[in-house]
Amino acid sequence: MANASSEKAAGQDIDIRHLSTAQLQALGVSQLAYVKPVMVGGVAAFAIHAADGTQMAVAEDCAVAVAAIREHEMVA
Repeated sequence: MANASSEKAAGQDIDIRHLSTAQLQALGVSQLAYVKPVMVGGVAAFAIHAADGTQMAVAEDCAVAVAAIREHEMVA
């Protein structure tokens, strides 16, 4: 019997915040990144994280962070 995650129909959105480490690796953890709002020195900024949670960079605004991810051929 298939588990719930394998029963998802193609094209359905999946909340990546609930994926296991093994599922992230299967997706290509090195190609997936996310943006998270942070405070740096009392100033609002946006941190870029690898799918495994490793912080890779900080940008002044969300659009710049997403652009940086795409520029490095990753998926945001």
